[in-house]
Amino acid sequence: MLPHSYQLPAAVLLALGGALSCFAGYRLFKLTLAIYGFIFGAMLASSTMGVSNTTGMIAAAIVGGIVGALILVFAYFIGIGLAGAGLGALVAHVGWNYVRPGDPPVLLVIALAILGAIGAMLLQRYVIIVATAFGGAWLMLISGLAIADRTAERAARVGDVWILYPTTIPAGRTWVPIAWILIGLVGTGVQLGITARK
Repeated sequence: MLPHSYQLPAAVLLALGGALSCFAGYRLFKLTLAIYGFIFGAMLASSTMGVSNTTGMIAAAIVGGIVGALILVFAYFIGIGLAGAGLGALVAHVGWNYVRPGDPPVLLVIALAILGAIGAMLLQRYVIIVATAFGGAWLMLISGLAIADRTAERAARVGDVWILYPTTIPAGRTWVPIAWILIGLVGTGVQLGITARK
């Protein structure tokens, strides 16, 4: 994770990237893949550095982000399959929280990820639109909560290391999945009606 002084600018950048993905993800799919590849690569690479090594963490995040972006852009069809699989896994995690608190069974996540990947390959255009709209909506919500709630920043200042769990619904905010669905539907409608028209 980034040092606390960089968390607010990173959250703003993620919110803007989420909005771009939500409302114009199909038209800018390769750019969207690059953004998500950069985010995932930066998260993975920066987590390998020590919390006190700010320079190393930033350098690892930049290098890991560039590598992640290149991998997803050059692996376009793999990216489509991963987008569908990611959407399936996200649905499993968010849906399971309404059934029982905690993580969903591994087999459920795997099954929904496989179904999402197969669906993405069969119905590429529509799955890309839905995946980018709902993925972008979730990124906008989570980064918006990070901007509004400074708990993570306060914890980082006192040395209490925290880990990003992007599919965890924040405590006391049961409205988040409902807002996610509404924003995702609006993003899907905008893409189908305006930005993804042929």
